[in-house]
Amino acid sequence: MTTISLVQPSTAPAGTQVTIVGSGFTGATAVKFGATNATSFSVLSDNVITAVVPPGSGSVLVTVVAPSGTSNGVSFAYTVPVITVINPTSGPATGGTSVTIIGTGFTGATAVKFGATNATSFTVLSDNVITAVSPPGTGTVQVTVVTPSGTSNGATYNYVPTLTSLSPASGPAAGGTVVTLTGTGFTGATAVTFGGTPATSFTVNSDTQITATAPAHAAGTAAVTVTGPGGTSNSLPFTYIPVPVVIALAPASGPAAGGTSVTIIGTGFTGATAVKFGATNATSFTVLSDNVITAVSPPGAGTVLVTVVTPGGTSNGAAYSYTGTPVPTLTSLTPTSGPAAGGTVVTLTGTGFTGATAVTFGGTPATSFTVDSATQITATAPAGTGTVQVQVTTPGGTSNTLAYTYV
Repeated sequence: MTTISLVQPSTAPAGTQVTIVGSGFTGATAVKFGATNATSFSVLSDNVITAVVPPGSGSVLVTVVAPSGTSNGVSFAYTVPVITVINPTSGPATGGTSVTIIGTGFTGATAVKFGATNATSFTVLSDNVITAVSPPGTGTVQVTVVTPSGTSNGATYNYVPTLTSLSPASGPAAGGTVVTLTGTGFTGATAVTFGGTPATSFTVNSDTQITATAPAHAAGTAAVTVTGPGGTSNSLPFTYIPVPVVIALAPASGPAAGGTSVTIIGTGFTGATAVKFGATNATSFTVLSDNVITAVSPPGAGTVLVTVVTPGGTSNGAAYSYTGTPVPTLTSLTPTSGPAAGGTVVTLTGTGFTGATAVTFGGTPATSFTVDSATQITATAPAGTGTVQVQVTTPGGTSNTLAYTYV
């Protein structure tokens, strides 16, 4: 008669080798776990058999089939794998993180899942330890281990966004720069910060792109991060450019005709894109250092403010005075044509006309002219042919030209 007295261990996952103790085992033809044959077995003696637990779940009866018959059944319970801890508990949305999973019942594991996605790869180091490489993902997922005995409990793993680039990577300290953030895992992003300060606004364009408006921040470098459901990304530097400051001009005055080389002293001049005398660009300028610019004054009149423009913004203004009579400027003629015999009364509009001494049409003096104001002259066109250039001359110099056509 075949009899089982003990199965050791009596609780284990599939794939475990168990020892069966009893009698009448000689010539055994099968070992069964419930209705399923053992994966393999060895009859060591009439009293001892070792057998490898086949896939299964729950509690079953172990029996031995021998020529003398089938033994009694002894209870055996399949162990479902249990996860107690994973390390680390978060990683980038791109995946590729090696995660150590600690628990029990891992022998024979057939899969490790991050949410519904299989791990890129995994290795069962022992019944208690698995290492698995995280697949790409987003948000918060549950890591589980699947064995022939069942699926484990879940352990929380957080996918954090990954930043790869910013464009542009700099802007004025006043804020307002629209920055394109590129990376992965941006879906569901809840915050974008610049040096800890929330972006003025941001839009998640896709899982790989966000556009954000930089807030105001002190000059210098600020760390940009993205926060999603799974956590906060790595950081990338964004440089805040200071607003330039003009402290002094030397000299602070020059002739109305322009052409004066003015040294501008201040801070934040690196990358300057313009120097202005009032609303007029300097004839030319050179950035000697972050603190010094030399600029050639354009023609002008009165007192104007000199400002420096950089990617950080426009500076305060420093007063510059034009001395002497300004060079006249022509802006329009009405009408711009008349008969070859002359006699057309033409209205000239511009600036600096006070004290005008001549109005010429292609070098020929106007038949007559009247200075109505500093901004208007009425002149009678002399006889002529074709298209000629009209100019005004004052004590300050000779104006630009505008075309007048004889028809």
